[in-house]
Amino acid sequence: MNRYVAAHAQQEYALRGGAMEVDIDASLPTLQKQGKLHALRNISKLGKITYRALGFSGDNTVKNEVIVRFLKLEVEGQGDGSDISITPANYKFKYKGMAEFDGRDIYVLHLSPRQKKIGLFKGEIWLDAATYMPVRESGQFVKTPSIFLKKMQFVREYEIRDGVAVPQKLVSLNDVRFFGKVQMNVNFGKFSKDPDEDVAASPSSSQ
Repeated sequence: MNRYVAAHAQQEYALRGGAMEVDIDASLPTLQKQGKLHALRNISKLGKITYRALGFSGDNTVKNEVIVRFLKLEVEGQGDGSDISITPANYKFKYKGMAEFDGRDIYVLHLSPRQKKIGLFKGEIWLDAATYMPVRESGQFVKTPSIFLKKMQFVREYEIRDGVAVPQKLVSLNDVRFFGKVQMNVNFGKFSKDPDEDVAASPSSSQ
């Protein structure tokens, strides 16, 4: 666990000051409505995540009531300064064994959130046995950002690049009031970082 905590701090430090384009596809099958948002995902030098829309096509109901509300899960918890990171401060970890994923040996751990708040989930995290970086997270959020969303399940996968876990794709299955099941797919583009925007402090001093 100490090695994972150290890897988590390294990952947060490496991703700060960076950006990547994302494509978010969602649909409401019962209404035969679809939408696709192209956006820029930024992580500030302090670790705050924001999104800037670059283009949207499709139905505005899908955009406003599904995609936008989902993105609030990632950014809303930061508004009051709360921390929703996957660390022992927020979760109880239980080791379940070893497996293989994408040619890598991994550790499988079960997660139970210590409290019920937006952004935390109950599920699993898979860690690369060589770097202790996450390669997969999955589960169900314990609290949704709106009464409009009843249940939100997800699978998020990472790619290990230069020893750091970078988001690659995410699949979310949502139970939306009045509209039923919704599936959303998020594909992350290439991660880029301006060297001038690097965090001046070390990972340990930035916590």
